[in-house]
Amino acid sequence: MAKETFEFQAETQQLLDLMVHSIYTNHEIFLRELISNASDAIDKLHFESLTNNELLEGDANFEIHLVPDEQNHTLTISDNGIGMNRKEVIEDIGTIAKSGTKAFLAKLKEARESNTEITDKEMIGQFGVGFYSAFMVADNVTIVTRKAGETEAVRWESTGDGKYSIEACEKEKHGTTIILTLSQGFYGEKSEENYTDRYKLQELVKKYSDYIRYPVKMNFVIEETPKDADGKPIEGAEKTKRNEERTLNSMQPLWTRNKSDIKKEEYTDFFKHQFFEWEDPMEIFHTKVEGTVEYTALLYIPAHAPFNLYYSDYEPGIQLYSRHVFIMDKCKDLLPDYLRFVKGLVDSPDLSLNISRELLQQSRELKLIGRNLEKNILKTLERTLQKDREKYEKFWAEYGKSLKIGIYNSLVSGENKVDQLKNLLLFTSSKDGKLCTIKEYCDRMPENQKKIYYASGKDKETIDQMPQMELLRDKGIEVLYMLDPVDEFALEGIREYDGKQFHSISRGDLDLDDVESQEAKKETETLSKTNEDLIKDIKEALGNRVSDVKLTNRLKSGAVCLVADEAGPSIAMEQAFAGANNPLLKAKRILEINPHHDLFARLQNLHTDGKDSADFKDYCTMLYDQALLIEGILPDDPIAFANKVAQLMAK
Repeated sequence: MAKETFEFQAETQQLLDLMVHSIYTNHEIFLRELISNASDAIDKLHFESLTNNELLEGDANFEIHLVPDEQNHTLTISDNGIGMNRKEVIEDIGTIAKSGTKAFLAKLKEARESNTEITDKEMIGQFGVGFYSAFMVADNVTIVTRKAGETEAVRWESTGDGKYSIEACEKEKHGTTIILTLSQGFYGEKSEENYTDRYKLQELVKKYSDYIRYPVKMNFVIEETPKDADGKPIEGAEKTKRNEERTLNSMQPLWTRNKSDIKKEEYTDFFKHQFFEWEDPMEIFHTKVEGTVEYTALLYIPAHAPFNLYYSDYEPGIQLYSRHVFIMDKCKDLLPDYLRFVKGLVDSPDLSLNISRELLQQSRELKLIGRNLEKNILKTLERTLQKDREKYEKFWAEYGKSLKIGIYNSLVSGENKVDQLKNLLLFTSSKDGKLCTIKEYCDRMPENQKKIYYASGKDKETIDQMPQMELLRDKGIEVLYMLDPVDEFALEGIREYDGKQFHSISRGDLDLDDVESQEAKKETETLSKTNEDLIKDIKEALGNRVSDVKLTNRLKSGAVCLVADEAGPSIAMEQAFAGANNPLLKAKRILEINPHHDLFARLQNLHTDGKDSADFKDYCTMLYDQALLIEGILPDDPIAFANKVAQLMAK
């Protein structure tokens, strides 16, 4: 039959242009697509041969071959799969040329505009979108194919200019051969994307198609120097050349094997090789799920957090595979951001090989897989916390901050992960200086204690020296240390645990319920009324530096402390925001004074001399500056503060 020429339908040409110029931004991906198509073709023949062994034509060794030709600037990809006849070439190669093309383009356009997924994967087809990616790197594409069980072969050829030709030809074996005549820029030693370079092709197969279940083979020309009888190279001898056929892919993904058949060393070796790690992982998750969505996941928690885990240059994400074919290196949307430290991969036949990263990330299947994996990771962490405390505390030291950030961020985004994460949090306790869960704290609370008390500071020693701690320590009340700026944000997100609210020792009334505390509270209220004018004038002297001045019963030996109003952010939160170059969030600072301290008596005496006296104003300012220093904050004018201290010392 003579060669016939056909024109692509307008929609097909439009889609071809779209594939080449828009959807695929990474040229090298074409090889992944063509190898995947070849693998699918072999799959089909393998399946058909189960009931009709004659289709194999005596060739049961399924293989895919790559043949680069540097001289003619071509790359050939061939397989011994099911192949196609003339009718199938017209229909299958032209799948996108059917009436569904228009609907596909409309759906693609709609998805791109609304940032939603394309759900009809069948429209992509075996030789649909994936096949046409070949035109990204080729000026001319030729297909020679013969269907298993038939005798006539077909030759299809196109330059991607809107036309293609079909003619009958001869082909010794069933299967499909695709010949790419490479465009300028994709061949030659000077090209950065030289697809006639065998080692470049070997690298791409390893990267994208290492776990294709059939061998991907290619010939290498090996130069050797002749050796003598002792095996030593003969000096001056001319080198000889020989062909060596190599299998470029490993073919059997570790994650597809039964867990019981995999040794721990194999898991760790794969982790180090695949993710460029040096140490054994802290935790391994290997799960296989069948049901609404089918997938296999192999995830790891590294032994140590990377130094840039919480910086913008850190790229989290899980590798994605579809039927062992690599599709994406770092899919950020699979796991929530608080699990950004998890490394690994997911392989699912329900994920599409094609279309853009953005559309893939919006897929329903991916979201379902992500939710399942998140639950599995959290259950494992809970089990570790209960059964291997030492191991969990090592995890917490490396990644605890991520979980705390997860609580805060989930509330900001509206997802609310509080219930999933609150029982995994650990905080240092004033009871024994060890880490404890919130539940452990609550379980040992006295019956009359209404609140969970905590204190924020840069370290345990600083918190222990806070004047607010003295009273609670004397009463035997346990306090949780918040040593990380994000801690208080996490507790603000949790708000309460088992009906008990969290309460900072530096905010509001401590609400201590014992008789001694109630009597001290009443005494303080009486003293406040007696010294109403003094308190008013101290506040006036400090101006807008404080929102209020109060006498307090929370201090024992300390003279003064700075606390925050319960309604707004704490002082620790204010400092955290300031450290992040966001000084807009301000705490309502309240200066609390111990009425039983000698300094208060001194203030009373100075006040009788007049509220406008320099000494009274200086003492008010110094008390405020002292309270700032206790909180680890520099006074507004450190030099003036130092000079006033020197003056007092000289008296």
